[in-house]
Amino acid sequence: MPGTNLTREEAQERARLLTVDAYEIELDLRGAQEGGTFRSVTVVRFAAAQAAGTFIDLVAPAVHEVVLNGEVLEPADVFADSRIALPSVRAGENELRVVADCAYTNTGEGLHRFVDPVDKQAYLYTQFEVPDARRVFASFEQPDLKASFAFTVKAPEGWTVISNSPTPEPPADGVWVFAPTPRISSYITALIVGPYASVHSSWEGNGRSVPLGIYCRPSLAEYLDAEAIFAVTRQGFDWFEEKFDYAYPFAKYDQLFVPEFNAGAMENAGAVTIRDQYVFRSKVTDAAYETRAETILHELAHMWFGDLVTMEWWNDLWLNESFATFTSIACQAYAPGSKWPHSWTSFANSMKTWAYRQDQLPSTHPIMAEINDLDDVLVNFDGITYAKGASVLKQLVAYVGEDEFFAGVQAYFKRHAWGNTRLTDLLGALEETSGRDLKTWSKAWLETAGINVLRPEITLADDGTIASLAVRQEAPALPAGAKGAVSDDAAPPRGVLRPHRIAVGAYDLKDGKLVRTRRVELDVDGELTQVEWPAGTPRPAVLLLNDDDLSYAKVRLDEQSLAAVRDHVGDFTESLPRALVWASAWDMTRDGELATRDYLELVLHGVGKETDIGVVQSLHRQVKLALDLYSDPAWRESGLARWTEAAREHLAAAAPGSDHQLAWARAFTQAARTDEQLDILAGLLDGTVSYEGLAVDTELRWALLNRLAATGRADEKAIDAELALDPTSAGEQHAAAARAARPSAEVKAAAWASVVEDDKLPNAVQESVIDGFVQSDQRELLSAYTERYFAAVKGVWDSRSHEMAQQIVIGLYPTYQVSQATLDATDAWLASAEPVPALRRLVVESRSGVERALRAQAADAAAG
Repeated sequence: MPGTNLTREEAQERARLLTVDAYEIELDLRGAQEGGTFRSVTVVRFAAAQAAGTFIDLVAPAVHEVVLNGEVLEPADVFADSRIALPSVRAGENELRVVADCAYTNTGEGLHRFVDPVDKQAYLYTQFEVPDARRVFASFEQPDLKASFAFTVKAPEGWTVISNSPTPEPPADGVWVFAPTPRISSYITALIVGPYASVHSSWEGNGRSVPLGIYCRPSLAEYLDAEAIFAVTRQGFDWFEEKFDYAYPFAKYDQLFVPEFNAGAMENAGAVTIRDQYVFRSKVTDAAYETRAETILHELAHMWFGDLVTMEWWNDLWLNESFATFTSIACQAYAPGSKWPHSWTSFANSMKTWAYRQDQLPSTHPIMAEINDLDDVLVNFDGITYAKGASVLKQLVAYVGEDEFFAGVQAYFKRHAWGNTRLTDLLGALEETSGRDLKTWSKAWLETAGINVLRPEITLADDGTIASLAVRQEAPALPAGAKGAVSDDAAPPRGVLRPHRIAVGAYDLKDGKLVRTRRVELDVDGELTQVEWPAGTPRPAVLLLNDDDLSYAKVRLDEQSLAAVRDHVGDFTESLPRALVWASAWDMTRDGELATRDYLELVLHGVGKETDIGVVQSLHRQVKLALDLYSDPAWRESGLARWTEAAREHLAAAAPGSDHQLAWARAFTQAARTDEQLDILAGLLDGTVSYEGLAVDTELRWALLNRLAATGRADEKAIDAELALDPTSAGEQHAAAARAARPSAEVKAAAWASVVEDDKLPNAVQESVIDGFVQSDQRELLSAYTERYFAAVKGVWDSRSHEMAQQIVIGLYPTYQVSQATLDATDAWLASAEPVPALRRLVVESRSGVERALRAQAADAAAG
């Protein structure tokens, strides 16, 4: 019998055969406090186009009953792996009843069970995307077999049960009966069960009232800033209802902050689950609030795009996620009263750099990826699916016009409500409203892989004015084996030149500030595009291609512009052009076109003038990463010393209590290395050192302790003492990371064994142990684990759930062992282990990071 995977061909055949009407699901969760298994009863009614054999999906330790149209089937004969064979469904109406024991998980998949160390109570939530509803009830697990779902749940006394339908009044007998949902896909059904605390409100608009709820564990309730979350949510309702011209499609909207969540959030219809790290226990910068707001708006946008209208198959996952990302950023940028009108700066600075990185990996693929089976989609939640796709949607909006874009979206929702669609359905609607033929655009942008590079070509007249200006577009070679390359005899495979809608901005120094003095918007197509730039115009200090970040492309500066930004990158009056220049410099560093030492100097010269805290924090991360991976090893310690001292100076000079002060405190903490610097960390922790306005609160204390542990300055006793001050689940995770971070061979062996040789750790604790285990300044101590990694990784992949295995495969790859030996060991494993495609992809991506680091280190050494 087939394994746990589902192929697209199987899904297409099952969708051709079946129309699913309704599920009635009964779950007995009264034993949740103890864990183990729970009773699951599923009755599903469906129609078949003809008499045939098919199957339904289920992952369960035991199946007790299978009854099809009154006929009892022997479970041992029909159930294996993740499927129940249905050998003879009849033409017309069918009814199936399945009774099983399903299992609680600690992996963040299916029905996750967590026990809060504060109150010792269990908290449950479901996470079903992509194929994990089958861990809780029998289901036809594919997005185009929509149905109505009616849940009945037996829960312990005093607990609350939340689902997609409105929550009934607490029943006296502990049996919660929910009204049937509208027709939705199985992966967006949800149950959240436990003694959760809640706050309630409503959204009022267009003559309607939508109930709003926010839930979290009682141990986090004191930190829940519900009114701020409600404010962002109402902003989203106002903006989306106007732009989509379609009423919110569900009966209520709950947001549930849940523990040990693998992703940022999940768009369950009317019951969105969100990682509870977004309930901030300590001071965070405004960038964290902005990120949380984007997550809230992203999931709310999914209620229309994804839940009301759903992709037919997972190859359109990109459109589902890209649309939610684009519209959430647009809402932040344009909604009246938004706190983050600069959100496109954050998008350029974070999301697009993620996309650029992903698009240069050997696994790069077209935005519209070919998803052959569930394994394919599980590794496709990547920077292309989210960030490149959203960047291309932004370009599409510029191409067809914003009003025309949303008019097409409105027609799309009305035409396909409660149904399933393909990309062509949306593009067809946009063609109708814009009058543009999008077939060529789609082929160039969605069906090919890789990234273009745009360079300015400037010809100056004798008097130094601009005689002509052109944009040269390049399509760099794609990594060997990349999907979406041009099909010809080219070697290596090459990308394609694409149509770009861009702006070109001219910036000049005025009173010490870089101010935009001219802007020209145009279509770039082909290898060389002339820009209509008035002859005789003085040469600007900085000429910036893709100004306003309309398109998706790597941008290079000409030599004069690069020289100007080296001195004045912090002097742009607007945040977006600064972010674009920072992103260009970072990409040049990753590509080995700008030495790490020169990137460090650029950042040190300009970061003090950077006002956008999100950009500042990104620069902190990028500098540390560049020094750890891209710097010449012979110079690395000098670079780290310079960076750490600069961070300490900025910390001392920052405005008391400011976001910049907190960001610099964290940057200094992560890099501190000398005895003097570590003494400062120890002093901040014990109170003998202080900076005016800097609150050394719970999360900052753990950051300080983690670094002290990694440098051998804090032992097990110190970690235990800190955990006693913070005996929460977050504290346990921080303590696990700190213990694994200590520079001891015995510590590393124990941490490795707990993750690789055992499978008992919950997902969040496993992630923490991996984070602590891998320390960039413990290369020698960790060098022995390269061989152990390749000896273990295939067995890990074969024996763990996807989320748990992916954490290990990516997290424990010897990323900091930057050497040809690591590449050789990886290649030998790839050649001999015969990994499945999903595992191969993850390892090849990690190998690419080492290869890039070797090139960048050589470039940095040459610059020295």
